[in-house]
Amino acid sequence: MKNIVDNICAVRAQITQAAQCAGRAPQSIQLLAVSKTRQADELRQAFAAGQQAFGENYLQEGLDKIAALADLAIEWHFIGPIQSNKTRPIAEHFHWVHSVDRTKVARRLSEQRPANLAPLNICLQVNISAEASKSGCLPADAMALAREVAQLPRLRLRGLMAIPAATDDPKQQQQAFGDLRKLLQRLQAELPQLDTLSMGMSADLEAAIGEGASIVRIGTAIFGPRNYSSNPQESPS
Repeated sequence: MKNIVDNICAVRAQITQAAQCAGRAPQSIQLLAVSKTRQADELRQAFAAGQQAFGENYLQEGLDKIAALADLAIEWHFIGPIQSNKTRPIAEHFHWVHSVDRTKVARRLSEQRPANLAPLNICLQVNISAEASKSGCLPADAMALAREVAQLPRLRLRGLMAIPAATDDPKQQQQAFGDLRKLLQRLQAELPQLDTLSMGMSADLEAAIGEGASIVRIGTAIFGPRNYSSNPQESPS
């Protein structure tokens, strides 16, 4: 338990320092703990340390944790690729979805969101680095998609999410995150309610915060390294 608690404290300190360097209020940045492949008891430890928002990539794994941790007031974020035939449980059990990249999925989420729940918070995933291996709409298509999603009744379009090409070069990190920020600004000219940039992971959160991230998705720095041998297409967060 001590490691997870200490790690959360260290990440929050890192966020505070990066925010101050960027002239931003640290409280304007939400820490999303990426908990894929982690056990429910590890999430309990993180929750006990004050972490309330958790991000899951794999649907069945996420649903199992939601059931196991139903006694905790957790805010659940779905951040993985979405198969259109699996939208119903996402619509029924999550508070946020960061990975909407096509209208069909958004429409299904809207239709399947229970009427007794608040509208589902949505981020559009943008393939900001135009990588063939990455999900996400192209930047040129983001405005048309945003217009369509914003009209759906059971959704609340919040902003954009991206996973830029991995690099250790701070200038390249800054460029990619800056491109996403500028794209959001263009969308805000027509859709001023957009307020969210979900970007930045363990290796590049400083650059993301410097370019305006409002949600940073941190997994490794909180829970330690993962074994990706069974999911070779997955990348660290």
